[in-house]
Amino acid sequence: MLYVDKYRPKSLSELHYHAGLSERLTSLASHEDFPHMLFFGPSGAGKKTRIMCLLKELYGNGAQRLKIDQRIFLNPSRRKIEVNIVTSNYHIELTPSDAGGYDRLVIQDILKEIAQTQQVDQNAKHRFKLVIIHEADALSRDAQSALRRTMEKYMSNMRLILCATSTSRIIAPIRSRCLLMRVGAPNEGEMTAVLKHVAKKEKFHLPDEISSQIYRETNGNLRKAILVLEALRMQTSDLSGSISIAKPDWELFVGKTADAIISEQSPERLFFVRGKLYELLVHAIPPRVIIKTLTDRLVERCDEDLRGAIVEKAAFYELRCRQGNKAIFHLEAFVAQVMAMTKSSFEGMEWE
Repeated sequence: MLYVDKYRPKSLSELHYHAGLSERLTSLASHEDFPHMLFFGPSGAGKKTRIMCLLKELYGNGAQRLKIDQRIFLNPSRRKIEVNIVTSNYHIELTPSDAGGYDRLVIQDILKEIAQTQQVDQNAKHRFKLVIIHEADALSRDAQSALRRTMEKYMSNMRLILCATSTSRIIAPIRSRCLLMRVGAPNEGEMTAVLKHVAKKEKFHLPDEISSQIYRETNGNLRKAILVLEALRMQTSDLSGSISIAKPDWELFVGKTADAIISEQSPERLFFVRGKLYELLVHAIPPRVIIKTLTDRLVERCDEDLRGAIVEKAAFYELRCRQGNKAIFHLEAFVAQVMAMTKSSFEGMEWE
């Protein structure tokens, strides 16, 4: 079993950082007037772990006896839509955005079904059932509107916990009906404490310089940090000597794509880069992640006077990717804009 699963905290008292947030959740779990909640924060900060610990606090160990089901929904044209859901006697977890443009259908059907059934366990601490919605910020506006109506109608025997990386994509009526819980990324001291806890459990010594290097490489993503720690342990059992943290292949691929954009601006190069973008999409790298990582690499390699304009274009086309259907169009348009700006900048320097 991977370290990240083997040493995942099971209760709020086992969490190593954000102690104030854990105390607040423990207090909320003891009351029957438990609110709808929205957990938000960067990837790898521990949102899902806290939600599962909260679930145990609400219902006890029974909430961790899980089963995975595949539900099939029919869209208006009678096409089948398959969505995986995780359930226990007390809760249900789902990711409606997996259904693409039909997420509203999933929201309406599943939540209505859950809301109209009573709690199975008559001895449960709480009379309501819990619905956990992952990637809530990826839901369409129609799905969010359906979610808002459900929150109002079925509050008596159902509570919602939404999990998102940002609140900016969630409509105001939902935000106003939820208690917002920000789960920030751990700082270096907090991450080091977690990594040393894992190392102690595995009976090996983690040097401070290695934990600092892991923190720098993972940008506060604790899940990634624990995976990196395990990979380093596989390289050398005592973490001695020269340690190199390998980056994922797709990140290196994006870096080479950024180099290709900066080194030449031509229709032929744009066609070449389009192929690279297609390859990233085919390997299930989300368009938002492609634009963010590509922008980071471009900003590192371009002139200072272009950086602001590149970031502005990245924000514009990232929004277009979310609103449109074909991500490749918007990714290619972003690259074309960057090439045009870079070429103009070079030509201006030549005239000078």
